[in-house]
Amino acid sequence: MTATRKRLFFAFLTLVVVLLAGFFVYKQVFKESPKVIVVIKEEDTEFWEIIKAGVEKGFEDFGIDGKILAPKNGTPEEQMEILDQALKENPDLLIVAPLGSDIIPKLEKYNDKNIPVLLMDSNAPWEHKTAYIGTDNLILGVKAGILMASELQPGEKVALIGRRRSFAEADRLIGAKKSLEAAGIQVAVEYGDLKVGNKDVQEVKRIMDDIIKEYPDLKGVITTSDSLALPALKSIQEHGLEIPVTGTDGISEMLKYIRDEKLSISVSQNPYDMGYLSVETADKVLKGKKVKKNIDSGVDIITKSNAEQRLEFYAHILE
Repeated sequence: MTATRKRLFFAFLTLVVVLLAGFFVYKQVFKESPKVIVVIKEEDTEFWEIIKAGVEKGFEDFGIDGKILAPKNGTPEEQMEILDQALKENPDLLIVAPLGSDIIPKLEKYNDKNIPVLLMDSNAPWEHKTAYIGTDNLILGVKAGILMASELQPGEKVALIGRRRSFAEADRLIGAKKSLEAAGIQVAVEYGDLKVGNKDVQEVKRIMDDIIKEYPDLKGVITTSDSLALPALKSIQEHGLEIPVTGTDGISEMLKYIRDEKLSISVSQNPYDMGYLSVETADKVLKGKKVKKNIDSGVDIITKSNAEQRLEFYAHILE
């Protein structure tokens, strides 16, 4: 090979190397971010706003093109419509907090298109889910029952209020009842027929009013969410009673009751962690990594000593 040809060959080789390097740099810089749609249960409630804050932080940290959708009135019917519309966008992955078993056929459509589905907050009995991220709701109920029992005497009466149609709340009712009965506490009434998505606090107050009239010797109330605990507590206060109430979410209003010693103790999920872990898991799935089938976001015991710290954290992320 002549010197001229050698120079031409090396010049051509250099050009190829530069072009290939540029191509790979271009792909890294301008590559399309994975698209993830998150369908939650409600909008404009603090618990879900906290979850959204965790999700959005996950989108930012993991470079995900994400979108959060929520049913306006928190009903299963609205959620199913949202899932139909979201499927048309052909996302790379779906994260959903199911409002009930009726949405499972909608999730099958995602499976048919090989779109991974992560369940968040409520662990539906669906065989094709990639993973569940959230609270172990049976354990949450057990802990709520143990805490309530620690404030009472064997034989005293407690009311349970929740929604059996919700996977998460049904497990909480089962867990609470199990631990209360093990401690010798009598479950005087178990009201589990509230509708999923019901936001009418007046209905909860009416139920609590009726329970107080029927069981004047009631000594405690466990609800399956703070949105039920707060109106139940208001009813108790209006009757001039001091009865401990335990919720499950640790939202600001419940935290303030504990900080101000109007309630002694409660249990709380970790909604921010739940949202963030869901996106972190989505990132791993999209990168082909193996993930655990159940990822527990944990349960905390809320007392006066840690209520203020959590209030400050929520104020920061929701500002």
